[in-house]
Amino acid sequence: MSNLSRLEAISSIIQREPAYGFDYENSPSGDMFGANVFSISVMEQMLSKAAFKSVKKTIAGAPFDPAIADEMASAMKKWAIDRGATHYAHVFYPLTGRMATKHDSFFDPSGDGVIAEFSGDLLIQQEPDGSSFPGGDLRATHEARGYTAWDITSPAYLLDNQNGTTLCIPTAFLSWTGDSMDMKTPLLRAQASMGAHAARILTAMGEEDVANITASAGPEQEYFLVDKAFYYARPDLMSAGRTLFGAPSPKGQEFDDHYFGFIEDRVQAFMFDFEREAYKLGIPVTTRHNEVSPAQYEVAPVYQSANVAADNQQLIMHLLQNVASQHGFMCLLHEKPFAGVNGSGKHLNFSIGNSTHGNLLNPGDTPHENTQFLVFCAGIVKAVHDRATLLRAAIASAANDHRLGANEAPPAIISIFLGSQLADVMAQIKSGKLSKSLEAKVIDLGVDTLPNLPAHAGDRNRTSPFAFTGNKFEFRAVGSSQSIGAPLIVVNAMMAEAFDFIATELEAGKAPLDVIKGILETCDSVLFEGNGYADAWHKEAEFERGLPNLRTSADALPVWGADETVALFDKYGVMSPAETAARLDVFAEQYNMHVNVEANLVIEMAKTAIYPAAVRYMGELASSLDDVKDLGIDPDTSVLAELNEAVTGLAAAIKALEEAHAHADDDALAHARHNADSVLPKMLEVRAYADTLEGLVADDMWPLPTYQEMLFIR
Repeated sequence: MSNLSRLEAISSIIQREPAYGFDYENSPSGDMFGANVFSISVMEQMLSKAAFKSVKKTIAGAPFDPAIADEMASAMKKWAIDRGATHYAHVFYPLTGRMATKHDSFFDPSGDGVIAEFSGDLLIQQEPDGSSFPGGDLRATHEARGYTAWDITSPAYLLDNQNGTTLCIPTAFLSWTGDSMDMKTPLLRAQASMGAHAARILTAMGEEDVANITASAGPEQEYFLVDKAFYYARPDLMSAGRTLFGAPSPKGQEFDDHYFGFIEDRVQAFMFDFEREAYKLGIPVTTRHNEVSPAQYEVAPVYQSANVAADNQQLIMHLLQNVASQHGFMCLLHEKPFAGVNGSGKHLNFSIGNSTHGNLLNPGDTPHENTQFLVFCAGIVKAVHDRATLLRAAIASAANDHRLGANEAPPAIISIFLGSQLADVMAQIKSGKLSKSLEAKVIDLGVDTLPNLPAHAGDRNRTSPFAFTGNKFEFRAVGSSQSIGAPLIVVNAMMAEAFDFIATELEAGKAPLDVIKGILETCDSVLFEGNGYADAWHKEAEFERGLPNLRTSADALPVWGADETVALFDKYGVMSPAETAARLDVFAEQYNMHVNVEANLVIEMAKTAIYPAAVRYMGELASSLDDVKDLGIDPDTSVLAELNEAVTGLAAAIKALEEAHAHADDDALAHARHNADSVLPKMLEVRAYADTLEGLVADDMWPLPTYQEMLFIR
């Protein structure tokens, strides 16, 4: 247990002097946006015309020209040093789901004060350790060499620290054998394949001069803020990111008074500082608000290219946690840090398009006349239908299992919501009688001083895991702590497959509407407009429509090793069979490690904090009851009996958990199955007794900060 007691934590927060006066001089402003980014505009100023032209072509999809590397390195170094940078770091994205960096100094360590050479070779390639990061069987412990490769399409940036500045260079991460060991490389490959087959569709439909088609993404980020004092008094928050014990607060989220409520001053001060840092890094965050649960918040950026959005999403998580700490908070990114209230997701909004045709998922005002849009929309319907289990596997984690399927997140059943207008158009196509689109309506508020409001032709559905939301799709099942890399890899790969099918049909002379009709006839079981939380839907989906319902990660993770998954990634050049197998190994291992840490914590906290507190109180209460008897009063001993029952049950539950946790299996998937079926239920049994004791033990003797305190004390 932490040395900081629960009551000391509360006292330290209450007595803390406010330190969040508004800093007008350093408040976020438009002129600071991208100030720390080696952007296109900066490159145009600092590079020769030939080099700048080459860079723009590469960013647009042309092959990289290594001849520009030295000039780029020289310009990047000058720009960074002029702004106070002393080091540069290759930033990469290993299969941990987080960022990693290798820092090198710009200065010669010989002590003569000269600036070290930063050549094109150093820009293009660095060598971090290739064996200490998870890589499945791609690398053995004794095979340490790995490489980072500069990604010119994601701009370099300066990361400020109070004591210095570092030039950060986004890179891919690969092994000495050339295998991808990151999220970035397969994402770039998947996006390129998707774009190539999307271009085939446009060409087959008579379009000319089709520019490179890319995916864009705008992931929303939900998170919790908890005071540092509470965080350090909770070993489970420190080591697992979520509370493994905790009785419900007397008041939770049932009044819906936190959602979009006024943001507390201290929280808003944190948000201003976070946004300032995000703006400097060119991260276009635009939305902030209170979320449904007390102490829960959301930030959302606007669209960027999928690759850059994935990199920036990692920066957002880093900045949230770093800036929160400066304000005396800890930012919790776990999907379910508190039981009984809403958890946190990361809604992944995405679209596809290019410079010549714009957003290919924009239906316009009359979608029934927009054949191009309908073709691509049908392609995504086919992709989701055919690869529903892989989509579920892409968001599988020990943390996300606690959130999916509850009345706060989409169910594990993957379905698509199109909205009434688009669903009606698709039904017309399937019937062979396409003629109209439902028209948007106008809402008359009945008050002359208020404007009439144009309403969208289709509603939104927050219970759908995969929803069309006007000019984009939203994959709502992604977990808040996850990298969006894996979901974007899967989304782009499955679109590549579906677009390949459509392009082949069109190239063979089939009419676009006939292609769409054929897709709907075989794939419309995945379309659902109703309430995804309803029990009736779960029964209909599983037993009538035959949709898969992979409820846990132990159910979903084997999909990564399925023959059809391996074949998909191999065929479209996303990952080799060895690279796919490595992801399965790593994801299964991470699931087991998370459960292992949590089980260890449950046992330790129950034995060393909760059980002793309950026994001490039992002794004190029994002694007090005896004193009352000595006064000739017959006391009520029911609470003592309840305590005894709960303490006895807790001890037995701890023992049962220890026995289940002792299981060992060299097969990671088999061990994941055991953890899901045996260890996690035993953890819940321990928790049930502990949470009962929280309502029985005297308040001044309970060792852990409570939900009421953590969620409401600011």
